[in-house]
Amino acid sequence: MKIDVITIFPGMFEAVLGDSLLKRAQEAGLLSVAQHDLRRWTHDTHRSVDDRPYGGGPGMVMKPEPIFEALDALRAGCAAHAAACRAVLVSPRGERLSPMLARELAGLRHLLIICGRYEGVDERVLAAVDRSISIGDYVLTGGELPAMVLIDALARFIPGVIGHEEATTEESFADGRLEYPQYTRPPEFRGMKVPEVLLSGDHAQVARWRREQSAQATAALRPDLIGPT
Repeated sequence: MKIDVITIFPGMFEAVLGDSLLKRAQEAGLLSVAQHDLRRWTHDTHRSVDDRPYGGGPGMVMKPEPIFEALDALRAGCAAHAAACRAVLVSPRGERLSPMLARELAGLRHLLIICGRYEGVDERVLAAVDRSISIGDYVLTGGELPAMVLIDALARFIPGVIGHEEATTEESFADGRLEYPQYTRPPEFRGMKVPEVLLSGDHAQVARWRREQSAQATAALRPDLIGPT
């Protein structure tokens, strides 16, 4: 899978992409991520990517021209597989990122991600993207961190990236619930013991305990996932 990120701070991605699972995925040829400085597509002396908002108000708004030109240039490289190429804007106004959405995006051949800044992007940019995605109901200083979260979330669904494929099916939100508690050695630490059922070797009992624990954790911590009863 190929991912192109349009940003005014391409250096922010180096640490995240250059370590751990994402680094290994790129070295194995399973994932390719490139960062592109939006200022490459500006044409004024100051390489301006923002301007004052019409109607007044605080802050600045990202201009549409550089973003449209960047998308045009990067889309030219995926003309042969346009059906498997999508462009997204990371924005607090977008649809909430979920495991289902991450899995869907992981099936693409080419993904273009636009990172907003300042007070946001000119509304006309939405006409040039396929969807807008939010990582939560809060506002950050820019779209770079959400873009990294999006890349990390979808990379886990690319075949071969994670050694144990079932790891993506037995985790929080995979079935609309929080994951059950996890334990490892030693069986007792500072007076805290691993539940006996996990040491029993009875797989049916372990599975039942995990379902119960998942339901209890979801009800206590995220009742919104369960909905009205």
